[in-house]
Amino acid sequence: MAVLPIRLFGDPVLRTRAAEVTDFGPELHRLVEDMTDTMREFHGAGLAAPQVGVDARVFVYECGGMTGHIVNPVWEVVDDDTQTDDEGCLSIPGVRAPCTRAERVLAHGLDADGAPVALEVEGIMARCVQHETDHLDGVLYLQRLDPDVRREAMRVIRGSDWFAAGERVTVDPERHPTVRVGRPVSAE
Repeated sequence: MAVLPIRLFGDPVLRTRAAEVTDFGPELHRLVEDMTDTMREFHGAGLAAPQVGVDARVFVYECGGMTGHIVNPVWEVVDDDTQTDDEGCLSIPGVRAPCTRAERVLAHGLDADGAPVALEVEGIMARCVQHETDHLDGVLYLQRLDPDVRREAMRVIRGSDWFAAGERVTVDPERHPTVRVGRPVSAE
């Protein structure tokens, strides 16, 4: 098992739809293990294969009391309820912004052995399914933000030292403090 470098905002792999997985052999099992190690190393709630430079529709997760992975995921909204909360991304270090997502989703896919997986989830895990599946479709959470909040987030990204330096792989989270955008500053 290994910790893989994470691709950062600006890398074209993050804006490309990932390929369906058709080979459920040892390489896929190793990828899932390495992605899980990487997600844990960088304290993520989820991680999609394109974030580690792999063209495959697979993501891993560890949030909401659940740990696992889904290969070739699809999801559907369960009802009309939504949630708005701060969202971040390992590929966009140091930026969190309020993003609206469905509150409950039903996700379908396969495990690394090719067996069917179905999860009806809510809250943080529903957010994770939607966020990571977006990665597999080449969509970043920034695209889901209110336009004013997105502009503010882009200002923070353009002003970050990792973006200015042209870094395209993992940065140290300790050196890149998180900035919350789109929220009023407290008067305290």
